[in-house]
Amino acid sequence: MNCYFYTFGCKVNTCETAGMQSLLQSAGYTVVSQPEEADIFLFNSCTVTASGDSRLRHAMRKVRREHPDALLVLTGCYPQAYPDEAAAIPEADLVLGTKHRSRLPGLLAELCQNHARIAAVDSYGAQDDFEALPCDTMPDNTRAFLKIQDGCNCFCSYCIIPYARGRCRSLPPEELRKAAAGFAENGYREIVLCGINLGFYGMEWDGSLAEAVETCAAVPGVERVRLGSLEPERLTEEQLSRLAALPQFCPQFHLSLQSGCDRTLRAMNRKYDSAEYAVICQRIRRYFPDCAITTDFMVGFPGETDEDFRDSLAFAQRMAFAAMHVFRYSPRAGTRAAAFPEQCSGAEKTARMEQAQKAAKTAKENFLKSQIGTEFPVLFERERGDGYHVGHTPNGTVVRISAKNPKKSLRNRIFCVRIEESDAECCYGTLTESGLEKLIKASYSLLGLLSYLTAGEDETRAWTIKVGTKAPQVCPVCSHPQSYFEVHAENY
Repeated sequence: MNCYFYTFGCKVNTCETAGMQSLLQSAGYTVVSQPEEADIFLFNSCTVTASGDSRLRHAMRKVRREHPDALLVLTGCYPQAYPDEAAAIPEADLVLGTKHRSRLPGLLAELCQNHARIAAVDSYGAQDDFEALPCDTMPDNTRAFLKIQDGCNCFCSYCIIPYARGRCRSLPPEELRKAAAGFAENGYREIVLCGINLGFYGMEWDGSLAEAVETCAAVPGVERVRLGSLEPERLTEEQLSRLAALPQFCPQFHLSLQSGCDRTLRAMNRKYDSAEYAVICQRIRRYFPDCAITTDFMVGFPGETDEDFRDSLAFAQRMAFAAMHVFRYSPRAGTRAAAFPEQCSGAEKTARMEQAQKAAKTAKENFLKSQIGTEFPVLFERERGDGYHVGHTPNGTVVRISAKNPKKSLRNRIFCVRIEESDAECCYGTLTESGLEKLIKASYSLLGLLSYLTAGEDETRAWTIKVGTKAPQVCPVCSHPQSYFEVHAENY
């Protein structure tokens, strides 16, 4: 049977979707890229906001209308946090939470055999183990997303995630190494480490996030290691110094702020104040001068006054973020903040949202402009339909170069790019030579050398000769008579 996935929410859900796809393929199912080909539709949900729940239900209703005979599976954070609500969704034939996803193939087989709705949401306990889903490929991605941490112990007053994900737990280092090696063997050059509260990786054995990055970086073939979203309070001096010692580490930090107003931060039950957050940002920039710091920014939290909002936004502007994800507070049943008095009106949230989005747009444009004139190695991911190759610098800046030159695909290859201009969304540049390439060329020129390859049926050989050396009458490798060399125009 053919399966099609809808994935909502964060990179962790992207990781888990890939893992579930691998599980189903091993069980004999086929994962398809077109919904028209599917017999089974799987919805991997997010429940951070009420609008996310609404989009999920709309998508399920639409699929049921268009595919009345298909089987619909609802999984993820929404059914885990609100199992009764999820079980009542009429379109869902199978409901599975975030725990024990390994049961999915067996539950699907049971559903196909009995044609009776199944609700299989298991509750989390205090000592749950990390569930690693098998995955060493990410369809349509050149970067591998690797989930290494799950759960959260913080219980911010607005957040449903501890109820949807359970307590903190981590992928053991040896399993992490094996997972990273699997991706590397399949050609992935960059690994993005993901988690619900990534900074708490390894807390069970007194480990750290730096340990996870070091483990990945030591895997042959892994050239880049990047971090997903982080809470700020665990980025210590010691952690940053270890990360800075790794050439594979990408200095991009998505450091959740939520609010720049201390009164609001206390009401949110965040574990820092604005001054502490600013110190952490300063510390990061000291170790990584070329870094990009991005953030989440919430408007309309219960009790947030106009003055609180102005203070919060002014702080965010002083931090000079590379990007800000702005979103409005959404009451989630079961959280403390949902019962707080002085809930902000929709009009207040909308007005503050508009101001914050304007500030976020300015911050992003300023950051992109600051990248002009710099050179970075760029890992290219795809060629757009508008004639550009697209990739990311180590600090996460999106870079486009003209696809007209070079003509070959750059996908999953790293090239040095000089950034020459920017717009509101990304930077534009041209291919250039890395420092190492320049050194090699200068050395060859100084010594009067050139290198070339010869290839025959039995062997391929590299040659380094003095410029002006006459070629042999007959090639000693392929036995071809003396001829000439042709340098291809598309030579990188």
